[in-house]
Amino acid sequence: MRIKRGFKARKRRKKVLKLAKGFRGGRSKLFRTAADAVDKSLMYSYRDRRTRKRDFRRLWIARINAASRMNGLSYSKFIHGLKLANIELDRKVLAELAISDPTGFAQIVSLAKS
Repeated sequence: MRIKRGFKARKRRKKVLKLAKGFRGGRSKLFRTAADAVDKSLMYSYRDRRTRKRDFRRLWIARINAASRMNGLSYSKFIHGLKLANIELDRKVLAELAISDPTGFAQIVSLAKS
């Protein structure tokens, strides 16, 4: 008895084409090119979920550095001062403070200096 795989194959193709929705041209219409495009896009999304974390950390560090230099302290000395003063604020919070509340950030810098 031969095995007919009609609905299994259709289910697999529909799944791939659904993931390829919004791609341009044959990449969203033709199964083989769509499958290649979906594989590539899944690899990129996996990789870039990790890259995003690095990028945000770099952005926060740049913002903290700029704000702390305006208050007369380099980034590395500022972070070292925070460690010595037992102030446990992460870089995300510090960067947000530097932008939204410069006076509050200046007080934290003065704590790190002393």
